[in-house]
Amino acid sequence: MKRALFIDHDHITNGGLIQHQFEARGFEVTKFLVVPEASYEAPNVVATFPDFSNFDVIVPMGAPWGVWEDGRIGNWLLPELKWLKNVHNAGIPIFGICFGGQLMARALGGSVARGPKAEVGWYPLMSDDQSIIPNGPWFQYHWDRWVTPKGATEIARTPIASQAFIMGRTLGLQFHPEVNINVLNLWLSLESGCVEVEGEGLNLEILRAQTIAEEPSANIRAINLVNYFLKSIATADIKPV
Repeated sequence: MKRALFIDHDHITNGGLIQHQFEARGFEVTKFLVVPEASYEAPNVVATFPDFSNFDVIVPMGAPWGVWEDGRIGNWLLPELKWLKNVHNAGIPIFGICFGGQLMARALGGSVARGPKAEVGWYPLMSDDQSIIPNGPWFQYHWDRWVTPKGATEIARTPIASQAFIMGRTLGLQFHPEVNINVLNLWLSLESGCVEVEGEGLNLEILRAQTIAEEPSANIRAINLVNYFLKSIATADIKPV
């Protein structure tokens, strides 16, 4: 059986629609938790990442911290960046989501910094190829943005941030294709999550209602995105850095 490793950076991460589709495609999903719940308020833990050669796909997920916050989470952030670069260079496909996409941007030679404003909620994208990433809307939950690595191909964006790039067998995404109402409710189960969302002027119940309404079409988009990744990106030529 094929094996996919999902890197969960915090205890409320959930693979949602994306994990469901990897499982539907015959992958056994293994989860690796970086920051346990007990360390959430002091997240600079030490983590030993698994042997990536045991997996066919790596899926680094989102996180409430910044890829640029070396002083706050450097004990595991810097080793993870090195680990992911080695994964990429070994030709193992990577499907990076939000923080995970930003990790790949930095690991492959780009950079990550605070953006001019947040993107939270359902946003349309400007896509260069609708067969890979349709315009959406897709769910956004980020305050940071990346500079696309040299040699990568950016394939989608908003006026605020780059939204997707491909480099070899790596796909970096800024948006959250995994989101359904269960994932959103997990994020909002934390008081800090509610404060962040409301701080951007969003009504929590309206956001929940929008997510419920969008879920059927979001599921189709997630299915198609995973299928394209496995067919075309995961089998592309290796492009080491």
